[in-house]
Amino acid sequence: MKKIATLLGILTLAVSCKTAGTASSGTTLKNAFKDKFYIGTAMSLPQIHETEVKSVEIIKNQFSSIVAENCMKSMFLQPEEGKFFFDDADKFVAFGEKNKMFIIGHTLIWHSQLPKWFFVDKGGKDVSPEVLKQRMKSHITTVVTRYKGRVKGWDVVNEAIMEDGTYRKSKFYEILGEEFIPLAFQYAQEADPNAELYYNDYNEWYSGKVQTVSKMVQTLKSRGIRIDGVGMQTHVGLDTPTLDEYEKAILDYTANGVKVNVTEMEISALPSPWGTSANVSDKVEYEAKMNPYTAGLPENVKTEWENRYLDFFRLFLKHQDKIRRVTLWGTTDAQSWKNDFPVKGRTDYPLLFDRNGETKPVVEKIIQLTKEK
Repeated sequence: MKKIATLLGILTLAVSCKTAGTASSGTTLKNAFKDKFYIGTAMSLPQIHETEVKSVEIIKNQFSSIVAENCMKSMFLQPEEGKFFFDDADKFVAFGEKNKMFIIGHTLIWHSQLPKWFFVDKGGKDVSPEVLKQRMKSHITTVVTRYKGRVKGWDVVNEAIMEDGTYRKSKFYEILGEEFIPLAFQYAQEADPNAELYYNDYNEWYSGKVQTVSKMVQTLKSRGIRIDGVGMQTHVGLDTPTLDEYEKAILDYTANGVKVNVTEMEISALPSPWGTSANVSDKVEYEAKMNPYTAGLPENVKTEWENRYLDFFRLFLKHQDKIRRVTLWGTTDAQSWKNDFPVKGRTDYPLLFDRNGETKPVVEKIIQLTKEK
């Protein structure tokens, strides 16, 4: 019996020394950044339901903040008018509370992943401005009130501005004009006066977008409508944007009295397909060219990818007084949406943990950055 007990003790010690997702130093990301800003990840349904055991352990060990990848988008929360489905979102919020995490709700108003009924009447025609306002208010109020005091921050409006600074011609804009954004923030503020409220977008370093979003923030504040942060999604590659472009955007946004949230970060190591030939005869060559690393990243590309991550985290640490959180859009490479976007079947390596849930060397290097003066 004594031998068995001793053996069990050794095994327990071995497991505790190699906790899933722990860096070689034994320090975790959330501990390294606890005095800097929240470090977070997006959770998929298998993680929310805790069936993807290894990545769930990584999330618990490594991250201090979580956001739902999909289950809090309107098409899932309210698939039919007045009929809400909260099972997955409830589990997500409960997971965050159990693990003492800063919980983010994503997203209240977005033109995509939206139920078809939202903009049309029974005859299939666009609803009036009054009806759309009522539907927006009903959706936002119901969702935000349910998680009042529990969800700490909301992406209130997502992806409403184009790169040139014009408003996206979504149905929200076509029916309500620019006013749909102040209305959304007003409804969210009324539903939970203590939750942080954010505007979130991609390609967020384009000067036209920076100018319009900054003006939007100023307009909201001038009207007494609260906005606490601008979400910079940070879906980036090895070359674009430059660090100077990104830093300038951080400074421009925060000059308006809000924090920056890095909300959906990953760094793709693959070549960008934008602007390549769409000729059908080029398809095979195109797909091979756009999916070059099916068996793993070559060492030189891996080094370039690591350095890119380290450059960004140096920048985040430089401006830690302006940054509320840094959230990765997923936990392991197997989870990442970049595997199939924008070319179906691509194999990408954009996150901090590999397909097997093992910690990549870059994690330890990121942790070491927090110790530099």
